[in-house]
Formats: sequence, C-alpha cells, structure tokens
Amino acid sequence: MLFIVALSFAYFSKVLSGTYMKSAITQIERRFDLSSSLIGLIDGSFEMGNLLFLAVVSHFGAKLHRPRLIAVGCFLMAVGSFLTGLPHFFMGRYTFDTRISCTYLSYLIEELYCAPVCLCMIPSVDCVRDSSSHMWIYVFLGNALRGIGETPVTPLGISYIDDFAKAENSAFYIACLQTITLLGPMFGFLLGSLCASLYVDIGYVDLETVTITPKDARWVGAWWLGFLVSSVIMLLSGIPFWFLPRSLPKQGEENKLPPSSPTHDGTENNNATSHQAMTLAEIAKGFIPSLKKLLSTPAYFLLLCGSLLKFNSFIGLLTFKAKYMEQQFGQSAARANFLIGVLNLPVVAVGIFLGGLLMKRYKLGVVSGAQLSFVTSFMAYLLLLLQFGTKCDNVQVAGLTVSYNGTPGVVYNGNLWSECNRDCSCLAGEWDPVCSDNGITYTSPCLAGCSSSTGYGKNTVFHNCSCVLSSSAPEGSMSVILGQCPRSRECSRSFTSYMAVSVLSSFINSLGTTPGYMVIIRCIKPELKSLALGIQTLVMRTLGGIPAPVYFGALIDSTCLRWGIKKCGGRGAFHCVCVGSRQCVRASMCVCIL
Repeated sequence: MLFIVALSFAYFSKVLSGTYMKSAITQIERRFDLSSSLIGLIDGSFEMGNLLFLAVVSHFGAKLHRPRLIAVGCFLMAVGSFLTGLPHFFMGRYTFDTRISCTYLSYLIEELYCAPVCLCMIPSVDCVRDSSSHMWIYVFLGNALRGIGETPVTPLGISYIDDFAKAENSAFYIACLQTITLLGPMFGFLLGSLCASLYVDIGYVDLETVTITPKDARWVGAWWLGFLVSSVIMLLSGIPFWFLPRSLPKQGEENKLPPSSPTHDGTENNNATSHQAMTLAEIAKGFIPSLKKLLSTPAYFLLLCGSLLKFNSFIGLLTFKAKYMEQQFGQSAARANFLIGVLNLPVVAVGIFLGGLLMKRYKLGVVSGAQLSFVTSFMAYLLLLLQFGTKCDNVQVAGLTVSYNGTPGVVYNGNLWSECNRDCSCLAGEWDPVCSDNGITYTSPCLAGCSSSTGYGKNTVFHNCSCVLSSSAPEGSMSVILGQCPRSRECSRSFTSYMAVSVLSSFINSLGTTPGYMVIIRCIKPELKSLALGIQTLVMRTLGGIPAPVYFGALIDSTCLRWGIKKCGGRGAFHCVCVGSRQCVRASMCVCIL
C-alpha cells in the first residue's frame, strides 16, 4: 500500500508537469516568437527523450531495483522541469509593439514645445534582445530530459503492482492509481491558468505600465513560474522510493511458505545467487527474443495499433485545445486552462474509476474488457464530430476578414491600405488592435485613420478615425478603444455547447481506459509485462506523441491570415518619415508633430 501511495504521488507530479507544459504552449509560443508547428516540435521533445531509453529501461528495469530506478527518474524530471523554466532569467524583459507610450510622449512634446518633432519609438537594442529567442533550445532540452526521467515510472510501477497484488485487486489498484493521478492534470491546468493570468515579468516591472490584458494576442503570462513549482514537487515525489524494498511477497501468500522452511530457504538462496550472477550482458541477450515473442502475439499487436490511433488524436487535441478555445471562441489562455482543469479532467477521473470498478464488479475478462474499450472509444468519437457544428464566425478585422466599409469576404493579400488611411504614415506590419462601436476591429489606430487621442495607458481612446466613419452611420462614434472587439452572444452560446459536448465525450472515452489497459496486461505472458507496457508507450510516443503536435500545429499555422514581423527580420532599423500632415500623428510608429 505504501508503494501505491508513493507511486500515486510520482504520477501526480509527472502528469502535473506534463499538463502544465500543454497549458503553457501559447505563452511559450509568444514569448519566443515561434510558429505552432515549431512549438509542437518542442512539445514533442518529451517523447523524443522518452523513447531513447524506454525500451531499455523497461527490459532491464524489471530485473533490477525498480523503486530506486523510479526515484532516479523523478530526480531527472525535476532537473528537466527546472531547466525548462530557466531561460526566463536570462532573456531580459518582454517587449511588445504598442503605440500607447508613443502617443503620450508626442502629446507631452507638443504641449511643452509646440514644435515639429519626429520620434522613432523602436531603439536598436531590440535587435539584441531578439537574439535571446534562440533560448527556446533550452526549453526543448529541458522537456527532453523530463521525458528521459519519466521512462521508469509507468512500466516499472505498473508491473510492480501487478506482480505483488492479487489478480482480482490489480485492476482496482491501477484504477485508483490513475484516478488519483488525474488530480495532476487538473492541478496542472489550474496552475497554468494562474500563471497565464500573471504578467511574464511580474516582480520586475510596474504592472501599471503594461497596456495589454490577458485577452490580448500579445499577452504572455508567467510561464516559467509553473515549471519551477513542478520541479520542486517532482523532487519530493522521488524521496520515498529510496526506502522501498526491491520485492514484496505476493498479496495473500505472505504466510504460505514460512521463512524456516528448508525447501523455501534453498530455493530463495539459489534464486538470489543466480540473480546476482546475472550480468547486464546476459540480460541484454534476452531482449531481442523477448521483443519478437511480444510482437508475435496477435492480440497485443492489434491493441497496440488501436492505442496508437487513439493516442495520436488525443495528444494533438490536448496540446492545442486551449489555443483552439482562444482562437475560435475568444477565450483568454487563463480561462481556457481553468475550464479544462475544472470541467474536463474531473469527469475523466470519474470515468477511469468507474471503468476499473466495472472490471472488478462484473469480473470482465480479456474479450469483455476489449469490447467495453472499443464501444466507449467509438461513442466518444461520434460525439467529437458534433464539435464541427459548434464554432464562431471569424472576427471582423478590417482588411483581413471584412473590408473597411464592413463588407465580408475579404481575403488578405498583404495590403491593409484603404482610401480612408492612405494619408497616414503607418506600418502595415504592426498589430496593436483597436475596436470601434460598429464591431469592427482595426489592426492599429493608425490604420483606423485616427488623428487624436485622450487618456493614457489602458484607458487611451482614439478619436476622429476616418476609417470608422466610412463603415458606420454618420451619427455614430468615430472613436476606437484598445483591444479586439468582443465576440457576439451567439459565439458564447456556441462555446457553451462546445464545452458540454467536450465534457460528455471525455467521460465516455475514459470509461474504457482501465479495461483497455488491463487487456494489454492480461493477453501476454507475465514475464513480458514490463516490456509490453514499455513498448506500447514507446510506439505511441514515437508515432503519436512526436508527429501529432507538429502536424496539428502545421494545420493551425495554415489557417493564419496574417503573421507578425520580427524586429530583426532583415529589414534594417526603422526610420522616421514625416509626411507633413497631422493625420494619424498620434497613432503612427514615427510621431510627426507639425
């Protein structure tokens, strides 16, 4: 029982770190200025590190001290998680393009000097700061090291339980283990929600000077903080395993053969002697024959293929679920992670527990367990198809999805100029969105044709916007406020339907998790259990965990209408160009006061 408690804590810590990585995907993507396909590759580095050692650890670990191997794995995961969050302390402060400080400074100079001044708001030092974006490599390496450390936990832990527990109790113990483990993802996403709501440089900058909100596409939360927290938790989880024995008596057979029995003593001594004499080379000789024997088992091979397909879709969905909720339904990263943590994951925990309880209550065998796993997976798949009907219309962005007069159907071709802003000295590559009363978002105050502003910081309001006049009634407001326009009420109702279907699908799918796991264990010989679980995890992560985030990310990238431009993208420094007009003066990159 002590081993189950310790293993539950280890599962909790490793899964908390893994799900926090998923929740921090969008924050890391923005902080390091990466594409979704590249961030998917970084996320897949966990599987890369895992597969390098999984098969070897599964085979050799079953013949060595399994609890201590798990302790070493927990220590490596702690180091990897710490390394993942470490780049934050060497990257400098996060900067983002905004015209707010620019407009306020131009206002002060105009009031004080009443003289023509041209100001360029981007210093050349930003190019030096951009070079730190290569530090995403440390995130990649830290995640890979965490994958290496995870290799002994699952196969050695499950086989240890199944070796020393009664056959009828093994499924129940594993179900309890997985149920407790699911507290890890729940707390992982809640931790991700908390960190996403905190500004990335919290404690280093005055938050009053931050002019964006968590719903802004440029917002970056304190992604590094969660990795440091999970590192401490994983370090603590490995301590109990150092004090656990190498083996235990089979449950229910503790007193069957007393220690004083001569036959027992002789058998035990012979086994111990032969085991000590067994070298690593001799163990390695049996690896290939064991692998051939395992893969030649038809039931195991079919279950392996089914698990691969299921895991492929699951890992891609989980990696970008929060990002999808942000982009499709206008949710902030903090809210998306919070909803996943409090709605999806608790029902998954209940479903896994009920699945194990069904196995124990009705004593389901291999065939019945496989049938239950198949039916629940198929029903969950049908429910997921309903999510294609729960979506929101594209955000109305002038020049991207609608024309400047509000006509829908615009296809972005790289040209954001219109008659209403042709006299403005704007930069088409900037993204500093503002919202008008007519529900149209403009990519910047300058491209909205604004000529004046009031307020400061987050409370800045831009007035006399010529492009807003061209798309609204004459008596409407010609002012815009900071940020994208909020989604419609219809979109909110669609999001509610989406979450309801997602929760129901997660519950039904989780009912077959424990039966499917036990079918794999029971359809093979006992001495191959550790290797079977290790090979299953190896195949799923190699063919599912690594490519799935990459091609899911590439599909998301293909839907992007407009990409940001890096400050040091080979275009050289920005220069001030005064156009001899006050039009857009307080919204342009270079402020001209004439």
